[in-house]
Amino acid sequence: MKLTLIAIGLVLACSIAAQAAVQGEEVTYGDREMPLKGYLAFDDGVADMRPGVLVVHEWWGLNDYARKRARMLAELGYIALAVDMYGGGKTAGHPDDAGKFSGELRRNMPLAEERFLAALNFLRQQPKVEVEKIVAIGYCFGGGVVLEMARAGLDLDGVASFHGSLETANPATPGKVKARVLVLNGANDPFVTPEQIAAFKQEMEAAGVDYRFVNYPGARHSFTNPEADAFGKKFNLPLAYDQEADRKSWQAMQDFFAGIFK
Repeated sequence: MKLTLIAIGLVLACSIAAQAAVQGEEVTYGDREMPLKGYLAFDDGVADMRPGVLVVHEWWGLNDYARKRARMLAELGYIALAVDMYGGGKTAGHPDDAGKFSGELRRNMPLAEERFLAALNFLRQQPKVEVEKIVAIGYCFGGGVVLEMARAGLDLDGVASFHGSLETANPATPGKVKARVLVLNGANDPFVTPEQIAAFKQEMEAAGVDYRFVNYPGARHSFTNPEADAFGKKFNLPLAYDQEADRKSWQAMQDFFAGIFK
């Protein structure tokens, strides 16, 4: 009888564990004229309120890679929203289209800010999100976006850019940036020059921003994405996955968030 009760208990425990796991769901937010289609990830086994994280995609658009990163953040205890910066869930299958989509948005920062704010407001509406504890991360194009949102003075606790662009037409000004800033860069990224790095650091220091810049030796563009090698080969682009830089940068992000939310 005792063994039977133990067995039943184990079955129930396993059943509860199976039900309490990271969930991901497609969501629609924004206005009717241009619905934005994001991906919300959370651990439904965590009852407590949690910080929220916005995840901004690469120039390909909101694809499975951005969704994966949102789920990874949910596994760490956050509620993560992979955002749709292009609208309508639009994605690119070729660099020409990706460059067009991202370029249009980079040239229209008011629209980019509007779409980012729509995602931020949607995330704040989630019942388990601590509305005063919101951070954002971005990859490549998305890294540049989160840095621009920090420069614009949006109410974020921190932003982390992974192999993102650094150049801007709207440099940070003293007293405007509320977010702490973390930049995780590949030292061998041909898209980010030493001159751009120097200018970025000078910009951050002149504006009094709490920032940290990390260069990973040997790492090239898109170093966090395991599909980078295939993309690079297919489209003749200087992309390369770097497992060590990927691991270290993800840990650096976790430490960064821990410092913010301590």
